[in-house]
Amino acid sequence: MLVGLIFFAIGFLRPRVAGIYIESNPASTVIIDGLQVGRTPYEDARKPGEVVIKLVPESFQMPLAPYEAKVNLLPGVKTVIKREFGATDEDSSGEIISFEKVSRDETSLAVVSVPDSTRLIIDGRERAFTPHKTSSILPGTHTLALSADGYSEKVVEVKTHEGYKLTAIIKLAKSLEEVTPSPLPTPTGVFEGASEEPQAEIEIMSTDTGFLRVRREPSTLGVEVGRVEPGQKYPLLEIDAKTGWYKIEFEERKVGWISNQYAKRIGNLPSPTPSTKVSPAISPLPSSALRVTPRPTPKPGL
Repeated sequence: MLVGLIFFAIGFLRPRVAGIYIESNPASTVIIDGLQVGRTPYEDARKPGEVVIKLVPESFQMPLAPYEAKVNLLPGVKTVIKREFGATDEDSSGEIISFEKVSRDETSLAVVSVPDSTRLIIDGRERAFTPHKTSSILPGTHTLALSADGYSEKVVEVKTHEGYKLTAIIKLAKSLEEVTPSPLPTPTGVFEGASEEPQAEIEIMSTDTGFLRVRREPSTLGVEVGRVEPGQKYPLLEIDAKTGWYKIEFEERKVGWISNQYAKRIGNLPSPTPSTKVSPAISPLPSSALRVTPRPTPKPGL
């Protein structure tokens, strides 16, 4: 009994630690309270309390904006931080997921977003606006879809637990809307009889995640601007000569790049349209217009 009491006392008096997990795209250096502790993906158990976390992306192709935030680590709870880096903070997105102990028979969810007043759809059914808090949610995995005008939609999966309130702080990235210029009209009669080539398309193939990311640049380091699903087809606009990635129009007036590893090309890109710029033609004047009639010599006295 004495030995049992000793072990019980040790377990009861032992301070509970806080867990932290950090993931980023691309990989980044992790700095906590001014000390470099590793690189993503990073996982550790630390003393509970408020810490300052800084992530410096490891990018060699283009400069990306670092991330810094204060996070309160709670005892016995793992805090999850995810970050998608962009060229600026506005172009970046991410989430911070944490838990807070509540009554034993309660399951609660709170969603905060940047920007505020974002449209929120929970599990494809419940619709609300952020900030949003609910206790009418069951323990288990749930899908949060957030969207706002001028921002790229973000979908986050969370797992709620009985006796805890899950708080999700989600940041959306500014969307990049590119306007595809309309082709110049072909002058009447210039290319009459020429056959029109069919528009090339891209068919999305199956992926492990069930979707394929659309990025601003033809690289995995490019900022995500949308997602497409397997089986869908989109117009092919361009093929990157360096990476082979496809540029598609995935929504009206929205374009982006997808990996050629998970896409199949149907048809060929149309041949470059001959230039419609017409040099001004010089019409020959009739010979009579070129004839110079000599003026009669005036007679003296007239």
